[in-house]
Parts: sequence; C-alpha cells; structure tokens
Amino acid sequence: MSELPSLNIHTKRLKRKLIGHATDCELDKASRILIPATLREYAKLNKKLIMSGQGHNFELWDEDAWHKQIANLDSLSKREEIPTEITQLSL
Repeated sequence: MSELPSLNIHTKRLKRKLIGHATDCELDKASRILIPATLREYAKLNKKLIMSGQGHNFELWDEDAWHKQIANLDSLSKREEIPTEITQLSL
C-alpha cells in the first residue's frame, strides 16, 4: 500500500476502503479472533467462514459467498482466454 501513488484518486479511495476498515481485534480465552460486529455485518459474515491464504495476507469469507465467488471465477475462466500477464506469473 505504501508504494501506491498518494495523489491518485483511485489509490486514495482504495486506501480509505482498506485501511479505514482496519481495526484491532481481541483474542478470547480459546485464542480465537473476535471480529467486531460492525466488520462482520460489513463483510456479511455468518456462522461458517472460509479463511483463504493470499500470500502474506489472508481473507475471511462467508462460506456461501466464497463458493459463489469460486463458481463465478471458474465460469469466467472457461469463457475467457487467460491474459498473458497471468500466464507469466510464478508462485
């Protein structure tokens, strides 16, 4: 985030969206992360969650939303040609 241009309106909007929703979270006695209600509501998190590793970060998804997202991505990848930029990536 710090490497993104600070005068670009799209970058500013993205930073506000991402950093603006950042909050400290507590651990309960069982060492579980307690996500504040405002963030649970914003992310539409229900009882069952998916934790998805994303390199140095992770994402929390509502289980149903995750499966819909994956199905949508699978559908798109079947209809579209893979961009050259993606075929040149390595993990």
